[in-house]
Amino acid sequence: MNLKELIQQEYTKLSKGQQKVAKYLLDNPREFAVKSASEIGIQAGVSETTVIRFCYSIRLTGFSELQKTVREQLLFSESSLGNFFSKKLELAEQPHFFASVMEQDRQHIQETIHNICEKEFEWAVQKLARADKIYISGLRSSFSAANWLTFTLGLVRGNVQLLRPETDDLLSTLSEMTNKSTMIVISFHRYLKETIKIAQLAKEQGVTVIGITDSPLAPIREHADIIFQIYSSEKSTIDAAPALFSLINAFVAGVTIKDKDRFEMRKQQYEKLNADYFFVDDGGIAE
Repeated sequence: MNLKELIQQEYTKLSKGQQKVAKYLLDNPREFAVKSASEIGIQAGVSETTVIRFCYSIRLTGFSELQKTVREQLLFSESSLGNFFSKKLELAEQPHFFASVMEQDRQHIQETIHNICEKEFEWAVQKLARADKIYISGLRSSFSAANWLTFTLGLVRGNVQLLRPETDDLLSTLSEMTNKSTMIVISFHRYLKETIKIAQLAKEQGVTVIGITDSPLAPIREHADIIFQIYSSEKSTIDAAPALFSLINAFVAGVTIKDKDRFEMRKQQYEKLNADYFFVDDGGIAE
């Protein structure tokens, strides 16, 4: 039985104070997912004790289990793929389909801009610029962004490694991390346990962990020094790609500007390479 059904079943047996908590929970599930029992009590107009007793009354072991259940059932239950299809089906019924899809992407980027705190962005850029080494982690739907970010940051500053659990010796890599290292972890619904575990182990090594995700309630928040939210987890993670790439491009630009000397050195090294073997000249194949 899910949480909503459980509350509805037990509602008439609850005290008036507990019913206030129940109503506040159904109206504001996100508040329960991130705030303490005492904070919830103040907002619901009851005591902290009443909040705890409410948990027992609906057959939970306490407030911690309630928070866990809220996150699992009320916030992240909707299918991302189904959401993507239904939204695009709505656009298909209107003229200029491709333009509508791209306009939707623009709106998602704009929403992400409003979600980002400029001071937090600058702090993250400073950490990336000063890190002795940067590690990037992102799997499944996050892998393409993680791979692109590794490549571009590697171009402008070097010492950037993409973590590949299927081929890398992660224990060896983790043991080499220090408190001078920085890791960017990209994690979207549905949140992979492997990604969360990598962030946790890196944090235990003293690494600065920067999380990029779709919700302030995402599991990565427990192991990250700072979180950058792309946009609401209620939307499809496929639709997150344009805003995600726009944000990580801003990180690359920020690192480039923050450490101009290192970028100039990297640029000179890159331009010195004899690239005839790899590239075609504008006029045709190089001889």
